[in-house]
Amino acid sequence: MNWADFSATEPDLARTVEDRFGAFTHHTLATLRKDGSPRTTGLEVRFLNGELWLGMMPDSLKARDLRRDPRFALQANPGEGTGMGGGDVRIAGQAIEVEDSAAKAEYTEEVEPPEPFHLFRTELTEVVRTYVEDDTYLVVQFWRPGEPLRTRKRT
Repeated sequence: MNWADFSATEPDLARTVEDRFGAFTHHTLATLRKDGSPRTTGLEVRFLNGELWLGMMPDSLKARDLRRDPRFALQANPGEGTGMGGGDVRIAGQAIEVEDSAAKAEYTEEVEPPEPFHLFRTELTEVVRTYVEDDTYLVVQFWRPGEPLRTRKRT
């Protein structure tokens, strides 16, 4: 399921997630190294034309990781202090490298990344938002394709 499909299914959560990622430029991407251990790196993301895009420098370690194993986890920058306006937001899925020159040209026209670059579109496997409600409840919203949005509260 791509970003457009997710947005159509859960528009309120999708809007919140986009707002959280839009609040800051740099976020944290987790990939898997060749030996299976996790690698975390900084990354800029874009929501364009119904897709969540990951752009990377040529031959970067994170691009190599994703070419070998497309699974990823992405966490929005929480920002300064402890407020985390909008909550903690995480996305997991698979990254599919875009080789199509027309698709890359369209992305380049909008984003103007330094060239050359790797471009990946994403297929989502989960979206999670965690936030505090009324200074009392920890609220976790959890979504997976084909399942309804689940919300859990705890004190």
